[in-house]
Amino acid sequence: MLAIGQDPVFPWIEPELGIEIGKWELPVLDPVTFESTRPGVFFGGDAALGANNIVSAAAHGNAAAISIDLYCQGKDLHQDRLPPGLNLSSQKMGLHEWIYENDYDGTQRLVVPHVRKSVALANIATEVELGYDIKRACEEAERCLNCDVQTVFTPKLCIECDACVDICPMDCINFIVDGEEDELRARLRVPATNLDQDVYVDGPLATGRIMAKDENLCLHCGLCAERCPTGAWDMQKSVIHLPQAGGLCHE
Repeated sequence: MLAIGQDPVFPWIEPELGIEIGKWELPVLDPVTFESTRPGVFFGGDAALGANNIVSAAAHGNAAAISIDLYCQGKDLHQDRLPPGLNLSSQKMGLHEWIYENDYDGTQRLVVPHVRKSVALANIATEVELGYDIKRACEEAERCLNCDVQTVFTPKLCIECDACVDICPMDCINFIVDGEEDELRARLRVPATNLDQDVYVDGPLATGRIMAKDENLCLHCGLCAERCPTGAWDMQKSVIHLPQAGGLCHE
């Protein structure tokens, strides 16, 4: 489908229909629901906010579909819809739910097979990447860690035995004296030089120290939770709720 930027025209909209036409000869819309001034009539794409790309038109369609679904159910188009974007919720996981998947393996990424250069250069339309066969795809999938599973620390349960520090394959867990962020980052077992990534800090603990974990290094492998004798470390699953017509989309 091509987005060629033609101007929408609405000669078919009669004045008595109650659909108000405003600036740039476009309908006046609710910017969230894409509903016009006539209840139950929705617009999207170039016909809604003017010329734009096809990705924006698809986003308008999704927002309008949610509105239409709510409208048909007699629900409030604002109050009964999820906020736009990602909506996260967390769920406590039991030991047997995550422990079977937390085996850390440092296997290097498998390179996707390519066609020979002579074949690729002979025809510009040649698909260069051949993709994985079943064996390679399974091997590559085994490298995947659960990025949707997060470590959660409960200070009152910690006895500061440092078992989690010993077991961590990335040396991202630290029990140290608190301080200013810049100075604290430099004192971690592995200095946290990536300022765009947070350092997770909790405490103070019984000895007055704090627990600091560098999220830039953490693999979410769950070994700290498995090793912890008191359950101070736990794992929680994050669930993404995406607004979608007909209900929520969980990923």
